[in-house]
Amino acid sequence: MSNDMYSVEQVADLLGLHVRTVRGYIRSGRLRATRIGKQYRIARADLDALTGRPAVAATGPAAEVSSVLRLDGVDRAAADRLATLVLAGVNTHHDPDRPLRVQTVHDEERQRMTIMILGDLTATADLLRLVDGVLGGDNGLLGGGRG
Repeated sequence: MSNDMYSVEQVADLLGLHVRTVRGYIRSGRLRATRIGKQYRIARADLDALTGRPAVAATGPAAEVSSVLRLDGVDRAAADRLATLVLAGVNTHHDPDRPLRVQTVHDEERQRMTIMILGDLTATADLLRLVDGVLGGDNGLLGGGRG
């Protein structure tokens, strides 16, 4: 495993992004980073997780699953809350041996949210259980977000 550490500027150059975009990824939890003084440092493994590049091969058989969760009747506020919750769930239970890549998209016109998950079977199942738990019933996260 590589111990390379990158600055925000280096990551922006590597990915062809603006420095503010990379900082936004860090603040939103999309890119893990370590704060050292007033600057962030990004580990090679975390950069690889963001870009979808495979990490160092683990021993034994590995399985990965991709899931697409489509939710109708989701307004912008509810989509933002759910995206924050999902990303917090991924980052809180971050296991370097079982990384998850998650992308959320909200279609304002159709009031539809799509969550795409790629990763380990168990970690994906755990995340889907979390989403199911917060969406459950009228008291769920989206209960107030529907017309």
